[in-house]
Amino acid sequence: MKKLVAAVLAAVLQLLLATAASVDDHHLLSRIAFGSCANQSAPQPIWDAINEFDPQVFIWLGDNIYGDIRRPFSIFGKERTIGPWKNAPRFVPSPYSEMLSRYNMAKNVPGYSRLRAKAKVIGTWDDHDYGLNDAGKEFSGKTTNQRLLLDFLDEPQDSPRRKQAGVYTSYTFGPSGKQIILLDIRYYRDPLSSGGSVLGASQWTWLEREMRGPPSALTIIVSSVQVISNLSGTTGPLFYMESWGRFPKERNHLFKLINDKKVLPSRFHFIVRFLAWFTPSTMRVMNQHCRYRSCTYGQPNFGAFQIDWDASPINLKMQVRDINGLHVTGVDISLSELQAWNSTIKAGLEQKHCTLEVKLPWIVRYRLAILVYSVLVLLLLALVGLISAGALLCRACLKKCKTD
Repeated sequence: MKKLVAAVLAAVLQLLLATAASVDDHHLLSRIAFGSCANQSAPQPIWDAINEFDPQVFIWLGDNIYGDIRRPFSIFGKERTIGPWKNAPRFVPSPYSEMLSRYNMAKNVPGYSRLRAKAKVIGTWDDHDYGLNDAGKEFSGKTTNQRLLLDFLDEPQDSPRRKQAGVYTSYTFGPSGKQIILLDIRYYRDPLSSGGSVLGASQWTWLEREMRGPPSALTIIVSSVQVISNLSGTTGPLFYMESWGRFPKERNHLFKLINDKKVLPSRFHFIVRFLAWFTPSTMRVMNQHCRYRSCTYGQPNFGAFQIDWDASPINLKMQVRDINGLHVTGVDISLSELQAWNSTIKAGLEQKHCTLEVKLPWIVRYRLAILVYSVLVLLLLALVGLISAGALLCRACLKKCKTD
């Protein structure tokens, strides 16, 4: 299970809103775990750490299996999957029988089976369990694979998710109401960089209805692709990661919907409007406890969300934990601070919020591109040098032959 959950939790933090609620029930939802990118064919020892955390709810963020077929990198040959002469896709869909087999394999991983026995498992999908890398609404296998995903999640046969187009849904837990909204970023998504839609009209209508419904103590919106991360900030223009930033109008729509959610006091609306206008397509998460310069943790990890209802004020703890269950990075915040939109995350003091991609030094933003292009130029010069040397050598040989 390998995912840059730090970026995901940062997005969750940005989309987490709270309302005033009296909490007098000590048996509330207090432990949630997040996970994704679980290769069913590889060892998954991280389930031991997740089970030790003992979540009441586990949320799949997507790539719950790797269902598509990945072809090897090939520049030359009959099937060329990369390079200027590419004539074959790198990823191709698996047949139904193979998808079913892979889902069954994932569902029967011993550690995951133990978790299913004691926690409620919910989730959405991303591209590889959807059926094809980076796919959107054009993918023809989405209807069949939706049924496979819902079977994997033990969705009841009479569930509305089995009757609708797409796997988006919401859950409410506890008497005070903790709402978890799961988005479907695949079923309706237009092609990348098209400027089209991410959620589609029907899902947007549903989301607006959910956000404007009865108040909840906490609302968590789950997206299977990054909302504010600038992971691709140092890889462009060579390649870019999937993110909401590829659809700026849709992301602004999402921010506006959060802004208009009735639990947010009107005097704070300008903050969200400002962030929606000022935020670039991608951002970098900075944290004083981060062990890595990029502040993303690329080793196997899972997200842990804890709510201490007995604390005064109520405390929320969002963490990324490693394969041993140890805290790697995270954010602590009180519910009252979140309600007031006045978090303890102060970018000026600890840089625990986000720095804009545009403020990164140009050498950092473009160093990968500079390196790659420099290597290509050097190789080209070396090739020209070899050709020139060969030509000179041939000319010298011909001259000598004529002289002889």
